[in-house]
Amino acid sequence: MNRIDRLTAILIMLQSKRVVRAEEIAGRYMISKRTVYRDIRALEEAGIPIGAEAGVGYYITEGYHLPPVMFTKTEASAMLTAEKLVEKFTDPSIEKHFKSALDKIKSVLPSTDKDYLESLTPNITILNHFSNSVYNFPNNFLSDIQQALATKKVLNIDYYAQYTDKLSENRLVEPIGLCYYGFAWHMFGYCRLRNDYRDFRLDRIKELRTTTEQFKPGKRMQMHDFLNGLYQLNNLEHVVLRFKKSVLGFVEKTRYYYGFVDEKDLGDSLEMHFMTDSMDYMARWIITYGNKAEIVSPRKLSETVKSLTIELHSHYIEK
Repeated sequence: MNRIDRLTAILIMLQSKRVVRAEEIAGRYMISKRTVYRDIRALEEAGIPIGAEAGVGYYITEGYHLPPVMFTKTEASAMLTAEKLVEKFTDPSIEKHFKSALDKIKSVLPSTDKDYLESLTPNITILNHFSNSVYNFPNNFLSDIQQALATKKVLNIDYYAQYTDKLSENRLVEPIGLCYYGFAWHMFGYCRLRNDYRDFRLDRIKELRTTTEQFKPGKRMQMHDFLNGLYQLNNLEHVVLRFKKSVLGFVEKTRYYYGFVDEKDLGDSLEMHFMTDSMDYMARWIITYGNKAEIVSPRKLSETVKSLTIELHSHYIEK
């Protein structure tokens, strides 16, 4: 980061809190405290009204704001909640940029609202997140893939395939979309090595390089078309269920854990479509809804539910 960009970033950081310690600035931008002092002096010489509390830190004089964007306290609170989700469900490449954006939002808030957010921050958290980072790969590629999607650039990746336990290097991929499902981020794209479309889990990408080559998007499948055929590419099976509307409050809270993709209102019930790789996993979930759930297809899911029900009945009837 050059000095002009750093000075701008420090100014935004100063406006995001009531008081900012020199150590915080030094740690955020990986500079020495002496450099922080010089940068603060440069901002003061540029006319920025910066105050200092001995042994505490620096602050911007009340009433000074970057023009002319303003956010309400509730809008800023919503962004704070989003930050917690970003921390858990994205990678460091996105988290870094989101935190920078949130600092800009905080910077235009009055001091009372900044204090409100500071008190709220430790009281919001995300629990029960299933981590998939078991391959010790960097997993910092979301931002790079976003840029490649926008600019239609071909990506060169080294990818670990779990089912073969092998690493394939220098695979050229034309990305067509990003999707979060099954507790992991996935990149969809046309793989030139396989001459077909593939689903790449980001936490299995060991290295990613953006090439200078652009591809023509008109030649490739659209994101929604790929999603419609996703279950075929991943050996997933199509499941159709109908739920009575009396249990929808429970179903809607958990359906995404079981591969939910679509729904249709049938009046007194809702028909839902899922993609799953485990009939046993799906069957155990369906059992919890008793006669409020109906299996439309496939037949083998009905057989699995029957088998589990008989096993459950036998287990308790013997007691």
